[in-house]
Amino acid sequence: MHPNYHSGGAEIAGNWPPAWVAYLTGYLKAGGFDDVCFVDAMTHHLDDEQVRARIAEIRPDIVGCTAITPAIYKAERLLQIAKEVDPSIVTVLGGIHGTFMYPQVLAEAPWIDAVVRGEGEQVFLNLVRCIAEGRWPAERATVRGIAFAAGTEIVATPAEPPIQDLDRIAPDWGILEWSHYTYIPMGVRVAIPNFARGCPFTCTFCSQWKFWRDYRVRDPIKVVDEIETLVRDHQVGFFILADEEPTIHRKKFVQFCEELIRRDLPVLWGINTRVTDILRDAELLPMFRRAGLIHVSLGTEAAAQLKLERFNKETTIADNRRAIRLLRDAGIVAEAQFIVGLENETAETLEETYRMANEWEPDMANWAMYTPWPFSDLFQELGDKVEVFDFDKYNFVTPIIKPDAMERTELLDRVMNNYRRFYLKKALFRYPWIRDKVKRRYMVGCLKAFAKSGFQRTFYDLGRVGYWGPQSKKKVDFHFDASRKLDMPAIAAKVDDDGWATMHQGKIEHKAKLAARAEAARAQAAMACGGGREQLADGGDTVGHDHPHQHADEHAHNHADDRATAVSRPR
Repeated sequence: MHPNYHSGGAEIAGNWPPAWVAYLTGYLKAGGFDDVCFVDAMTHHLDDEQVRARIAEIRPDIVGCTAITPAIYKAERLLQIAKEVDPSIVTVLGGIHGTFMYPQVLAEAPWIDAVVRGEGEQVFLNLVRCIAEGRWPAERATVRGIAFAAGTEIVATPAEPPIQDLDRIAPDWGILEWSHYTYIPMGVRVAIPNFARGCPFTCTFCSQWKFWRDYRVRDPIKVVDEIETLVRDHQVGFFILADEEPTIHRKKFVQFCEELIRRDLPVLWGINTRVTDILRDAELLPMFRRAGLIHVSLGTEAAAQLKLERFNKETTIADNRRAIRLLRDAGIVAEAQFIVGLENETAETLEETYRMANEWEPDMANWAMYTPWPFSDLFQELGDKVEVFDFDKYNFVTPIIKPDAMERTELLDRVMNNYRRFYLKKALFRYPWIRDKVKRRYMVGCLKAFAKSGFQRTFYDLGRVGYWGPQSKKKVDFHFDASRKLDMPAIAAKVDDDGWATMHQGKIEHKAKLAARAEAARAQAAMACGGGREQLADGGDTVGHDHPHQHADEHAHNHADDRATAVSRPR
C-alpha cells in the first residue's frame, strides 16, 4: 500500500506511479509469490476508513508500505489500521526513513512487525518466504536486512548484500492502474524507471548512498527494453529516470541515449543531474535531445557562493550560468534549483536568488525550502538550529529552519514573490514565443500545471497553511506538532552500532582525515552534486584532479523526488 501523503510539491505536475511497487512485485512473483495486490491510497486520496475497507476486502496475510520522511506518520497509521482489521496480519515498513530511523519508528509504532532496511526486493522476498513457511516470528532473526522489536529490545539483523545484477529485477508494471498516472504538462501517462541505484559519492546532506550501499548501473539496452514495454503496453508518453544523477556513468548514459534514438520511441523524458556533467557533455547535448531528453533539472542550489560552500559544492556561479545556456542552446528545458531557508537566509539573499534566476535565464526556476534529513550528516552539524521534529512537514515546501533574520512567514512570502515575478515574466514574454514547437508546448503545459495547482491552493501547500498573499502573512499557520520530539543521539548510537556498511567506508575515513586540514583542502575533499571536478571514468572508476585514487564526495540532493517542479519525481 502507498500511504496517502500530500504536500503540494512534485505532485503539482501530476500523479506519479510508485515505481517501487512494480519492482518489488516483479521480484516477488519471480520468487514464486503471485497473489499480490496494490492499493494506492495517495493517488486515490483514501481516508482511514476507506483504507480499512480495502484491507478488510482483500484479507491479506501481509501488508507492506513504504515511507520517505514526510510520509512516515501516514505509513505508521496505515499499518496500525491493518492490525486493527486483523491482528494476525504481518505489518512491514520499507523505505529510507525506516532504514535509518527504525529505533524511533518501532518505539512509536509498536504495531509494526518488521522494518525492511535498504534495498527491499531480496529482503522482502526472504521475509515473505519466512512467513509462508511458518517460520515467522520464531525465526525472524534469520532474515537479513530487517529490524524488529523483541520485547523492550530493538533488534537489527545483519544487512542483506545489495543485488549486484539489477537486471535480475523484472518489474511488473501491470500491477499499477496506469489510467491514474498522468503528467499534466503533456497530458500523457508518466513512468519512473530505474537506470542505476546508489551513488559513488558521499554528500553530507544526502543519504541515498547510505541507503543503497553500493553504486550499480543497469545494462542500458535492457533499460530501453523496459521503456519500450512501458510505451507499447501502458501508453506511457513521458518518463523520468528515478536516479539522482543518471549521467554519472557517462559511457552507459550515452549508450542509453543512442539506443533510444535507434528505436525512435514516441516518448519524451527528463532527468535531474549535476552542473558539472552538463559542462562535461556539452558537445553531446544535441544528441541527448534527439533521444527525447526534454527537461533537465540542475542542482544549482544556492545564490551566494557562501551557500555553495556550505553544501560542499565546487560549482561556481559562472558554471551554473554556462550549463543553463548550453541546455537551452540544445533545445532542452533548463530548470534551476535554489535551496532557501538556512539559518543565514536574509531578504537580500532571497532577492539574490531572483536576480540570478533572471541573469541565468533558465526556462524554469524552483525555490525549495531546505529540509534537514534526520539521518544525514548535516543534520548533526546543524545542532539546535533544528527546532521542528514534526516529520510530516519535512517536505521542501515548509520552512523547517527558522532564519536568524526573519520569521518563517516572511520567508514563505518572499519565496512566493520570487515565483510570482519569475513566472509572470515567462508567461508574458518567453513561453508563447519559443520557436521550437515541442519545447513551446511543453513549457506552456508546465505553466498550466503551475496555474492549476495555484488555483486549487495545493501549490506549496498554500491552502493548508492559509497563505493568500502578502496581506495574509500574519495569519499563516504551519501547524507544527510541538509534541513531536527526537532523541537523535540515542537513535544514532543504535544505528551506528548495527553493522550497516557501504562501499564508501574508505572514502568516509579519508574524508574524516581531510576534515582536520585547512579549509581549502576540505573543500576539495567534499564535493556535492551540481558541482565537483571528479568524474567516473568510462570503466566506472572515479577520476579527478585532486585524489585520483579516491572517489569524490559528490551526490545529488535527496529531495530530487519531492521538489515542487514539473520534472521532479517522488520516491
